[in-house]
Amino acid sequence: MANPWFSKYLSPKKTHRAPSMKFLIVGLGNIGSEYVSTRHNIGFDILSHLSHQEELTFEERRLGALATYKHKGRTLLLLKPNTFMNLSGKAVHYWMQAEKIPLENILILVDDLALPFGKIQIRPKGGDAGHNGLKSIHETLGHSNYARLRFGLSDNFPRGRQVDYVLGKWEPDEKEQLPERINMAINMIKSFATQGLSLTMTQYNNQ
Repeated sequence: MANPWFSKYLSPKKTHRAPSMKFLIVGLGNIGSEYVSTRHNIGFDILSHLSHQEELTFEERRLGALATYKHKGRTLLLLKPNTFMNLSGKAVHYWMQAEKIPLENILILVDDLALPFGKIQIRPKGGDAGHNGLKSIHETLGHSNYARLRFGLSDNFPRGRQVDYVLGKWEPDEKEQLPERINMAINMIKSFATQGLSLTMTQYNNQ
């Protein structure tokens, strides 16, 4: 039997918390019919395609529409905030807290003017590059150390017409390529949840 006097000087056993199997996948966009299928709503569209493929149903919940996707032992909460783009951080923070989802299991789907059309990259962190959705998340969380999947729009617009461009509809040749590119984004989401950020970056970022 251990000496109780001596035991108090022993180091306590270290406990290792099992990694969380719950993920929050947030597609950024604006609600309203005028924003449907616009470039700025690609985050919404990726989640809509995933829900269609997997026969999921979005339900209106607090601060957004939510669907639950079970994949290889993981639970992915798919969120389309209804706060409009510049208040996206409120929805992200609320559902992180409500579902006790760790920061490393958050993935934000966002449009990106700095990438060519259809180029998709996943990154562990970064600035907001003037994107109001990312800016709101940064302000709400107090940092920008969260993973994001960047879907390239390209910067093919006249000077001073950025807002018109991102809120505009896809060109016909872009619409033809969108299904394949969106499927790539969906594969990257699944990989993020099952293989992790690093392996997903290695496997997909150059495709």
